Amino acid sequence: MNFFNILKKDKNSLARTGEIITDRGIIKTPVFIPVGTKATVKSITQHDLYNMNCDIILANLYHLYLQPGIEILKKAGGIGKFK
Repeated sequence: MNFFNILKKDKNSLARTGEIITDRGIIKTPVFIPVGTKATVKSITQHDLYNMNCDIILANLYHLYLQPGIEILKKAGGIGKFK
């Protein structure tokens, strides 16, 4: 099973479009991935982030392990349940 498929290549450059296939869904590429340091995306409002309709947000699980902690993440259903 491929986890990354190239859908289209540009004949004049190295540009391409594709998709990353995960257990939770498909992420179209290229893609803007906001970074949620300590579970918060900085420098953008929640409203704007929601309207961007992002397929993915990068989170550092080590930071979340330190705070709020594993038990709270488990109680919430895991990192994938946060929206």
